[in-house]
Amino acid sequence: VFAGSTGPDPEDSCSGRACNPRMGNLALGRVVSTQSVCGSNLSEPFCFYKQAAPPHPRGACSPAKCGKCNSAVPGQAHPPSAMSDSSFRQPDTWWQSAEGAKEETLRLDLEAEFLFTHLIVVFRSPRPAAMVLERSQDRGRTWEPLRYFARDCQRMFGLAEGSACTSKYSGAFPCSRGEVIYRALPPSNKVDPFGAAGQHQLMVTNLRARLLQRQPCPCQSQQPGAASLPTQHFAIYHFIAKGGCLCHGHADQCVPARGYTPSLEKTNNMIHGKCVCRHNTAGDHCERCAPLYNDRPWKAANGITGTPHECQKCQCSGHARSCHLSRRLWLASGRRSGGVCDHCQHNTEGRHCQDCKRGFFRDAGLPKSSPDSCKPCSCHPLGSVLSGGSPLCDPGSGACACKPGVGGARCDSCMLGYWGLHEYGCRPCDCAGDCDPYTGDCIPGSDADALRAAAGSNGSGGVLFRAEELFSALHHSEKCDCGEANLGGSKLFCAAEYDYVLVVKVMSAHDKGSHAEVEVKVKKVLHQNAGMKIRRGSATLYPESWTEQGCTCPILNPGSEYVVAGHQDWKTGRPVVNTKSLVKPWRSSLGRKFLHILRQDCG
Repeated sequence: VFAGSTGPDPEDSCSGRACNPRMGNLALGRVVSTQSVCGSNLSEPFCFYKQAAPPHPRGACSPAKCGKCNSAVPGQAHPPSAMSDSSFRQPDTWWQSAEGAKEETLRLDLEAEFLFTHLIVVFRSPRPAAMVLERSQDRGRTWEPLRYFARDCQRMFGLAEGSACTSKYSGAFPCSRGEVIYRALPPSNKVDPFGAAGQHQLMVTNLRARLLQRQPCPCQSQQPGAASLPTQHFAIYHFIAKGGCLCHGHADQCVPARGYTPSLEKTNNMIHGKCVCRHNTAGDHCERCAPLYNDRPWKAANGITGTPHECQKCQCSGHARSCHLSRRLWLASGRRSGGVCDHCQHNTEGRHCQDCKRGFFRDAGLPKSSPDSCKPCSCHPLGSVLSGGSPLCDPGSGACACKPGVGGARCDSCMLGYWGLHEYGCRPCDCAGDCDPYTGDCIPGSDADALRAAAGSNGSGGVLFRAEELFSALHHSEKCDCGEANLGGSKLFCAAEYDYVLVVKVMSAHDKGSHAEVEVKVKKVLHQNAGMKIRRGSATLYPESWTEQGCTCPILNPGSEYVVAGHQDWKTGRPVVNTKSLVKPWRSSLGRKFLHILRQDCG
């Protein structure tokens, strides 16, 4: 029935192919319940015929054999358990109903879902004239007929002879050891037993055989005085329900399922109900993928081709214990990968736990799978930007994100032109040059080395902004080559349609990685469009990054004052300074000229 189980590899029958546990008798080691049993109250006499076939016309039937049944006497008891014992070790034990029973019901209740392939019932009494085999797939709440058996299908069940009802197994002969056989899948059936259609045909939780009409052995009517013999009962040698553990092609072994009660008898060959799953699957029936193997949808193995359809592991870099399948990602990937890691550990986040969380950065010296690969940002709590109570740093380098006016790798010192580190950052110096980073007292001179020497000589021990962080033409004039705009007359100035015209004092210039920023103190607002809200006081201008130009461009030297005319970035709303901007050192006469052009010529 199952392609995956043919020719198993003795080393590993599941490796790279569909597999299933061995098949056997589901009734073995379990209880087949009945409505009655002979000799349950008192000792009962009984008789039976061993006649295997109709007698020859000139011959005679063998005489009946008689005995006594008493459920309390071991040698005379015929309990239901005798039907489900080993047909090899105990071939001659049987169950027998109470004498006079007109109907009987045999029921096998399983503790889990099983595959049921065929049934063989070997009778000691004549087979029933009418019988129906039923199954339940929901623990006995509802029942479905699998096959009707009758000497006359039309008369007994209103059915024509065919696949639903058969008379093949309802004859009175043989009077003993007659068989009733049912096959769930005929040999010609090509249905995949592990597929949805095959599971619907084969899966059971309960089996029930209803014996609806008893019939006597024809020999009894041929023997004088035999009509009164006690033969009005059902008796069965073997109830063999062949099947196996339901594992969807993903296991070759099963163990006892929850709810199984061990039998007192030897049941070494019992078919258990909980799968020992392979192919990265999980569940009592391997009906889902294992927790960390949901990168593609679970699928049953193919019982015809032997394709295993193994579950695929999610790529979580060793930082998650489970993942789930996103249908959206699965379809977007062309059905290649859809796993999303759950509850990333070790301070990681992302679909594959590939990123460090906010407040952590990747240690380049450790493999990404290391539990210590994400290190906490070592940023100063006052000088660094916080998010959710944790400091922000570059996830790749660990560089801290500093508050305004703060610098240093840990954001633990004020930049040149700022002083007084506190919870809002550092304050701009109210000086033409730099000031003491702790007191704010102005320090004469504008050269960074002189300022650094001054800081050392006053004994403050303060760390001033490094020359690299004061990247401007004042210190790196050889690197600056800016094509600056000139004031070429009122028509050209008005045609430029500047969004703002300011008088500013440059406090500092520094790099933010992706862009440059110049901190200024706005002295006067000569003009700004309606969309801008620049006020006197501290502000930030955004020139072209010196990673492109080698300096802030146009040149804006710390400590100097300028008239700056520029445009607003339409995406961010920031005041931009570039080669189209007009930047001129401040003079009062230049201020009057700008005001005249703005009011008289530009309207």
